[in-house]
Amino acid sequence: MEAKAITAALRDNRIIVSKPENIEELATRGYGTKQDKTLALAFYEALYLQSKGIIQVQTQKGKTKKNIDFQRLLSHYKASDQNAWAKYLIYRDLRSRGYVAREGFGLGTDFRVYERGEYGTATARYLIYGIQEGQPVTIQELAQALRYAHSQKKELVLTVLNRRGEVVYYSLGQLTLKKKLEEE
Repeated sequence: MEAKAITAALRDNRIIVSKPENIEELATRGYGTKQDKTLALAFYEALYLQSKGIIQVQTQKGKTKKNIDFQRLLSHYKASDQNAWAKYLIYRDLRSRGYVAREGFGLGTDFRVYERGEYGTATARYLIYGIQEGQPVTIQELAQALRYAHSQKKELVLTVLNRRGEVVYYSLGQLTLKKKLEEE
């Protein structure tokens, strides 16, 4: 017997789940943010859940409800975030590896990631700094993100989406720059 997809609504650039039993089911698995009596999903979460057949996103005009397919939802997301496709692919890869990924803390970090089985019982261990291959990033930006991650007692992971759509992870550690002393 196939489970019926959870209905989610696209409202004002947010994806909303409103049935209480669906809210609990998704929230306990690390999806969305509870707001009042609803659950707001980030676009990358909605895209992932829709690709898995877990949710069906709908839009409503008047009394008519219309299903939104994956491509249309992605286009809607791209209108508000130029890195939408990269964020989705990184998110999908993390989830497929069994990690719970949540919204990042800022300063270039896209996600905070919990160890497998630790969501809801421990804090996130990693901060993900995602970039696309060939996208320039300065040492200063990386150093700032690294300092921030260390101040939060998290490990910073540079996540690179290569040209073939593969995700590669690099752990960033202590970054020091030494000025060469000239002999007099």
